Amino acid sequence: MTPTADPAPPVFAGARDRLVRRLGEPAVLVCGIVNVTPDSFYDGGRYQDPARAVDHGHTLVAEGAEMLDVGGESTRPGSHPPSVAEEIARVIPVIDALAHTTSVPVSVDTSRPEVMREAVAAGAVMINDVRALRLRGALDAAAALKVPVCLMHMQGEPATMQIAPTYYDVVGEVHRFLVGRVARCLTAGVAREHIVLDPGFGFGKTLEHNLALLAGLRSISNLGCPVMAGLSRKGMLGAITGRAVTDRLAASVAAAVVAAQQGASILRVHDVAATVDAIAVIRAVDTARATARNIDS
Repeated sequence: MTPTADPAPPVFAGARDRLVRRLGEPAVLVCGIVNVTPDSFYDGGRYQDPARAVDHGHTLVAEGAEMLDVGGESTRPGSHPPSVAEEIARVIPVIDALAHTTSVPVSVDTSRPEVMREAVAAGAVMINDVRALRLRGALDAAAALKVPVCLMHMQGEPATMQIAPTYYDVVGEVHRFLVGRVARCLTAGVAREHIVLDPGFGFGKTLEHNLALLAGLRSISNLGCPVMAGLSRKGMLGAITGRAVTDRLAASVAAAVVAAQQGASILRVHDVAATVDAIAVIRAVDTARATARNIDS
């Protein structure tokens, strides 16, 4: 049974409630990635030291990030998870420091209920789970913690997900999976306004699957929950452009713009400043279009 007491300390409960209100607004939110791992596909090892990770988080906020996502498990293709104790040791000091020294909400990127509980106690106000709360105890933990949760679609596990992924209808199958996970969350006591959806670009999907999902993202965003899109620096962009992971800034920003135009509410990115500028252009054009419609009417 979901407890009636709010498990979040009051200072973090306020940050959580601000995030929930923000997720209910139409404007796109840019979320900066803070990887505290030795082997993430783009910046693995660069911010493994907690102090450097915290400094990086501060830099992302200064660049315009409205949220930070801290992760201690690399989920790149072929990766293997750390122990629970190792993941906790990686993320908790960083979450604790960022939650107390920045003005933006902090999310924890984890699938493990033990890490979820420690992270929320340290100040995380959202759980971003690539396994969509399917590990044992994760759904009950998320419901009890009363913070927003992001449910991502992944075919297989990171160690094997890119070995011949197959779909009959990738958009329809991802749509059905997410609908099912939303139903399970609601039954478990997760509030609907706390649910965010992620189609899982690059997680058990070929280039063709990823492009179909991006083109059809509106079908996910029409489900009534905010949608997070994580396309930053990913292999699909390298396959399209032929560029190495370190040279995919332009492609990442272009993909983020397309996702936003297809209804994404959160853009999870490495390159915050460039993405914030791109979204500012979209907002300006939307404002001009609305003004023109008002004049015509």
